[in-house]
Amino acid sequence: MADIRLQKWADLLVNYSIAVKPGESVLIYADALGEPLVKAVYDEILKAGGLPFYQIDFPAIKESLLKHGSKEQIMYTPRSVLEAISTTDCMVRIIADENTHALSNVPSEKVALFAQGRRPWMEKYMERAGKKELRWTLSAYPTQAYAQDADMSLGEYTEFIYSAVMPDANDPIGYWKGIARKQDRIVQWLKGKKNVHLVGKGTDLRLSIAGRDFINCCCHENVPDGEVFTGPVEDSIEGHVTFSYPTIYQGKEVTGVHLEFEKGCVVKASAQKNEAFLLNTLDTDAGSRGVGEFAIGTNEGIQKFTRQILFDEKIGGSFHMALGAGYPETGSVAKSAIHWDMICDLRDGGQIWVDDVLLYENGKFVI
Repeated sequence: MADIRLQKWADLLVNYSIAVKPGESVLIYADALGEPLVKAVYDEILKAGGLPFYQIDFPAIKESLLKHGSKEQIMYTPRSVLEAISTTDCMVRIIADENTHALSNVPSEKVALFAQGRRPWMEKYMERAGKKELRWTLSAYPTQAYAQDADMSLGEYTEFIYSAVMPDANDPIGYWKGIARKQDRIVQWLKGKKNVHLVGKGTDLRLSIAGRDFINCCCHENVPDGEVFTGPVEDSIEGHVTFSYPTIYQGKEVTGVHLEFEKGCVVKASAQKNEAFLLNTLDTDAGSRGVGEFAIGTNEGIQKFTRQILFDEKIGGSFHMALGAGYPETGSVAKSAIHWDMICDLRDGGQIWVDDVLLYENGKFVI
């Protein structure tokens, strides 16, 4: 018998996160192992009167392309993909990796080429999302790979996901509407502020948020959710930051990342593991050494690091930054083929100051 929570999850995605209306086209872009959630989402779109279509990724395809493809083949993106991103009303992305380390031995230069080839559709996607022409949502279906990365059994990990997605299983939509109201107070307080100073272990970083908007993340895009974010003024980041957790990008795990910034650009970077991959990715294009996102994680229900960025970037008591592209709806004009999130824990002595007022200390808002 199917878990009733799966249907509630699909209902949350379709009827709250992207709020599908009759006659709207909806792309389901999913990994093959996410089939149970894909089916449930497809059924909910039909009930809502939407027009669903789907694209399924199979586990070994990307690995084969990056290991055996030529430069032309790796950078090739079919026009149909760009057309779908350019015209569809809504998109549901369901990730469900079979092996999160499948690309560990792929040369970093090929990973960079893959990102460069997909830059046109990534920019179109961000542009349309920023203008509210494309409503999108992203969720992760439990797999053995994710469970192993999180040091859990599959059963434990499945329960972890459900508790993060639907802390109130009886009324998940009502729960996230309540989070929206709570986080709106933070967004309103930040409105009109100019300067941010981040202090933590190995971290002393300053950036400007003048003229930028903070976005209230309450399960409309990422599911689960719990963050407020903006795009910092591109040339304003100064200082250094040490990220607390391993950061995973395109199947590569990089640990002990330390970055130094001048005028918004990474001028020095190091890592304890996979430093060469970090440096190569930073050279992907002209925008990949900049910062497109600054965010504060607010989900108190997510406290454990799992190696899945969808959950980890929401950890209550953390902030994260993304190298590369920014979201236009924040006012960001940062462009790049990459968007690489990295997380810093502030629960042990960390602080966030805004216009010389203490906003956040030891992982808690103090305003």
